[in-house]
Amino acid sequence: MNAIQLRRRRILASASVLGLLLGSCTERGASGAAGPQQERAVPVEVGAVERGPLTDRRTVSGSLEASAEFVVAPKVGGRILALEVDLADPVERGQVVARLDDDEFVQAVQQAEADLAAARAVEAEARSAQTIAERALARLRSLREDGVASESQLDTVVSEEAASRSRLEVTRANVTRAESALETARIRLAYTAVTADWNGDDQFRVVAERSVDEGSNVGPNAALMTVVRLDPIEAVVYVAERDYRLLSVDQRAVLSTDAYPGRSFEGRVVRIAPVFRSATRQARVEIELPNPDSALKPGMFVRATLELSHVDEALSVPADAVTEREGKTGVLLVDADGAHVHWRPVELGIREGDRVEVLGADLSGAVVTLGQELCDDGARVVVIESPEPTAAR
Repeated sequence: MNAIQLRRRRILASASVLGLLLGSCTERGASGAAGPQQERAVPVEVGAVERGPLTDRRTVSGSLEASAEFVVAPKVGGRILALEVDLADPVERGQVVARLDDDEFVQAVQQAEADLAAARAVEAEARSAQTIAERALARLRSLREDGVASESQLDTVVSEEAASRSRLEVTRANVTRAESALETARIRLAYTAVTADWNGDDQFRVVAERSVDEGSNVGPNAALMTVVRLDPIEAVVYVAERDYRLLSVDQRAVLSTDAYPGRSFEGRVVRIAPVFRSATRQARVEIELPNPDSALKPGMFVRATLELSHVDEALSVPADAVTEREGKTGVLLVDADGAHVHWRPVELGIREGDRVEVLGADLSGAVVTLGQELCDDGARVVVIESPEPTAAR
């Protein structure tokens, strides 16, 4: 039997005893002189009407996720020669985390260097031939001006010089192509040293998962490991439709986890999903919180208490005092004499714990919290439990 049921039994018992006493008094009055019938007083419990700060909080559950993660993958395939880091190791941005067997890539660089050297030699030969052709053309033009050489001889030398110039251009293009091939080979060789180059302003992350072992053969873009950022960390929770309209970015949240009993972590709402999940009718909310000591880990279950709204000077009553009559919400306010109650319709605002904000009525004093079902508007009552003083809000 819970506390409410015990209180109700006490109320009913008090009402029965009081009824018997009043009935006895009425019978004795009837045997003597006639007197006015006295209205029976209903025993009730009451609570205080208070004014002070009130905060509407909602606790939801969720899990922690890394605020950022980066999958390390090689740009070229090969056999993993060495892994430089392991699970839970810290990683600096740009650090080499794995090395691939580079024998084939070294050979490719050497081949590209030899091809470039050959192309440059051919270019040098073509450049020398071009120089000779240009001199021959200049000499023949001079002879033609002197009338020594014929026109046909000049045309032949002009054609030879043009062909020599074309051959030089081809050799130069071959050198450029060989230089590009060498650069590509060097880049591919550099790719055998796999680095963790994530974007962002964070300098360090930690290895959250390793997907391969040394000696494994991997292809280009195969996942080797995942590195994550733990500070800050994010909590992902889901809220119902009724609370969604009260959410806003930068809203304060206090989180707790079973991993650290008695310890709380403060964060703020950073993202609110613009859509609801069709299966649950809930929206995703992401909360960011500092994690300088990395105590919080992705995957941990958390409870997040969100401060949805706050009123500095809220008029509030105990939640047990709120009742409904003829489709209207209200409370039974105790008169100043403490002997009668009157129905006061109210509108409800935010709620904190066992107290709820009331709007649309200027209340003071005390309201009935137990025994309302026995009281009509204007009923006579007897308070069997006075309002307990509450701490300053």
